[in-house]
Amino acid sequence: MDERLRTAARTGNVSDLYSLIEIDGNALKQFDEEEFVETPLHIAAEEGCLRFAMEMMSLKPSFASKLNKQGLAPLHLAVTNPDTSMALRFLEINKDLARVKGKNGKTPLHIITEAGNHNGLLDRYLEICPQSIRDVTVENRNALHIAVENNELDVLQVLIRTLKKTDYYCEVVNQKDEGGNTALHLAAFHDRPQMLKLLLNCNADEHATNQAGLMALDIADQHHNEDSITVLRGCFIPGVSNFKRKYEKQMTKVSSLISHEIDNMSGENRNALLVILGLLLTATFQASLSPPGGVWQGDNTSKSEGSYDEMVLGKSILAEINFFIFYIPTYLVFIVTFFLTLALLKPYPHCFRTALQALLAFFAICFDQSIGYIAPTEFTVRVMITFSVLVFILTVLMVSTSRVSKLSVAILGCWLSPSFVLQYYGTSLVLQNIIQGVWLFLFLYDEFWKGTIVVVAYCLSFSMLTWGFTYCIVFGCWLSLFLCKFCLNWFLRV
Repeated sequence: MDERLRTAARTGNVSDLYSLIEIDGNALKQFDEEEFVETPLHIAAEEGCLRFAMEMMSLKPSFASKLNKQGLAPLHLAVTNPDTSMALRFLEINKDLARVKGKNGKTPLHIITEAGNHNGLLDRYLEICPQSIRDVTVENRNALHIAVENNELDVLQVLIRTLKKTDYYCEVVNQKDEGGNTALHLAAFHDRPQMLKLLLNCNADEHATNQAGLMALDIADQHHNEDSITVLRGCFIPGVSNFKRKYEKQMTKVSSLISHEIDNMSGENRNALLVILGLLLTATFQASLSPPGGVWQGDNTSKSEGSYDEMVLGKSILAEINFFIFYIPTYLVFIVTFFLTLALLKPYPHCFRTALQALLAFFAICFDQSIGYIAPTEFTVRVMITFSVLVFILTVLMVSTSRVSKLSVAILGCWLSPSFVLQYYGTSLVLQNIIQGVWLFLFLYDEFWKGTIVVVAYCLSFSMLTWGFTYCIVFGCWLSLFLCKFCLNWFLRV
């Protein structure tokens, strides 16, 4: 490299750069001809000369992905600079640079993970390119492995927080390196209990074995890491742990069979299908509000041939058998359409997808309740409740395949869970509220504030219609279970 060009890059002198170009129009051409070379952009990135680097990115965008003789791209060098503005500008111009691999297969994210989350760079980095968390080194290690190895707890917290918003968190958290070790194995080896808890809360598989056939608990035992042993033994409740493991494996197989075609669908076909499904949802909902013949609007003493003896205002005039013939196929169409819509939303951004799923959950509740209000007899109401339970169970199963958010299931659970069904069989209101409080905890135990908002909204909505103090039981259950969780975690630490 011309020494004048090197000096201009090191000092950030853009005027000198153009003076050299005026003298020699091919001053930058030589760098394109070499595969591994230090470009002026490398020097500017390392020195923190932002203005010069942006000028170079404008003139020669190809330099941004070139590796120098040490196997580093300009962004690898930029992320080591205390001033994060350089690295962020690189990512804003081209977010694909976040996944450029250099020496040992490391991306800039791996470099940040080793050095620590200085000035919040990691948060912004993952916000721009969250997919980079899936990249692995030549040792098949991802950012979680590196964070644990370097004892970067704050980095691991950011990584876990980002992972929980994705659909591939199980894949990443259980990634095995060339020795078959997951991040959980490394945390057990280095006796880092706080990291173990973070990984376990992100569904790290405590039963996973490395090439030596050892689980994380076995490694902790071998090295007499008592704190890690205490944390890991809390996961091994006899029977329950094995059942959970088998269940997750089976659900993964079922998910891969069902969703293969949906995941490989083109964006154009996906959008067209969403429009069709939207029309089907609208049509079935409209049909539930307007049954054949309408609803009874006369007095309660009138009778209709083939129907039950007493007609009730606002109820369908259809006889039981005719009601079932019409509404059972309608409900089945709604169920299939509802879940296909949920499945097709998976590629959309996490926050946007969660909001849509929550709205669809409320839509399903409205559909179910509209049928319940129109159903002509108590028997028809109880039969249709079986479909409510079916919707609820299928939604729970979709959570395990990462296609439905926990928030959506919690919303459905408040209205369509077995506790809602129990009110038709004489169950006390207090027991129903306790069941719903426990239910909400099971699905939102790791999201206290989000869960509290759902609980409060649920209690307020019903307190307007009935005795408000009874719904305080739900909120009391919620807070009590969180207190028990806090005490248990404290006990395990001690």
